[in-house]
Amino acid sequence: MHPGETTNRPSPLHNRVRPDGEIVAVSARGTLMGNRGGRLHDNETKLLHPSRRWASRQWISCVTQFKQRQRELMAPNRYTELFFLDEITALAAGHRPCFECRRTDAKAFANAWRRAMALSKPPRAGEMDAVLHGERLSQRTKRLHGAAYSSLPDGAVFQLDDALLTRCEGAVYEWHFTGWEMAECTAPSQVKVLTPPTICKILDAGYQPLWHHSAETDAA
Repeated sequence: MHPGETTNRPSPLHNRVRPDGEIVAVSARGTLMGNRGGRLHDNETKLLHPSRRWASRQWISCVTQFKQRQRELMAPNRYTELFFLDEITALAAGHRPCFECRRTDAKAFANAWRRAMALSKPPRAGEMDAVLHGERLSQRTKRLHGAAYSSLPDGAVFQLDDALLTRCEGAVYEWHFTGWEMAECTAPSQVKVLTPPTICKILDAGYQPLWHHSAETDAA
């Protein structure tokens, strides 16, 4: 199930995801929805214990409207709906496209995976989930990966001091909940990358992610 228009609430819910995978409460709205395989909240729409930030390895990103389905966000006994600024954010956190509501994107993602890994056929969803789960986490925290700055594909998110940044068509953008902001950046030769290594390879293999309109790029 995926949402259509949802119930308005007076205060923001803890359902917005940062590129580092943290789930926070902010009023800014995202352009993609997703989940982590189940329920992460209690009956009062509060997140459960901080150690529970996923229910399975199936971390996906979805469209916000699908087949006129209606949902109450973070309802009792339902999975926890999460929201992302865009797919660049979702990929950095370790979410792949959903095979139901984003089937075309999911198939393109799997085919890019096949090309990147020189496989004979695209991997199944569960196979991808197993790889990504190991790459996005170090025990229960976000795993960062060292990489050469010059090797990063457009859309790979890296950390520089307190800023979360990405490149697109020669420009550098800083992530904010409300959008991407062009930034001046002199990055070191080696950087700490949030986007899992396999997803970086998929981006390099030609997968075209969905960018927020604030990034001035043909990919937007």
